[in-house]
Amino acid sequence: MDIQVFVNLTSRAWALPILSSLQAGTAGRQATLLAATGASRTAFSQSIDHLIKMGLVERNPGYGHPIRPEFRLTHLGKSAAKIARRIQHVSGAADQDLLRRTWTLPILTSLHEPRHFNDIKRNLPTITDRALSLSLRSMEDREWVQRCVNEAARPPRSIYTAINTGEKVSKVILPEITVGQG
Repeated sequence: MDIQVFVNLTSRAWALPILSSLQAGTAGRQATLLAATGASRTAFSQSIDHLIKMGLVERNPGYGHPIRPEFRLTHLGKSAAKIARRIQHVSGAADQDLLRRTWTLPILTSLHEPRHFNDIKRNLPTITDRALSLSLRSMEDREWVQRCVNEAARPPRSIYTAINTGEKVSKVILPEITVGQG
């Protein structure tokens, strides 16, 4: 999967949990998926509409009711759901809120090796400096990312490395996502 597609996919908080639940065999009915993911109705609706627009999920024809629809993975959605399931599997329940944040997973994709701030930004052209900075700080607070300052460089430069759960997630994502810049 291309990094820009991955960024688009992760832009909705509940997209990966929905895909992961469908991959795990959860019935595709809306009520069942709501219970499995813990999403609110509004957030679920926005995420499922996003997945449908991306071509990863579709309404199951001939099943469900207009008010209580049933969904299934498309062919393209099955490969994305496998990635989502692996990501969900390596992280604990306490980590789910951080995983649902827009930029966490794309940033971890770039951190398969230590990187400078601008190297991460180069891999994610649509991210703003503020969003990158805030995301790195929140992952640092959770000890998913370690920041080391290279004092020998002029000016001193920070180097970010994925650690602990961040490293596990990064290793799961790495073979699945194509990043333009190395």
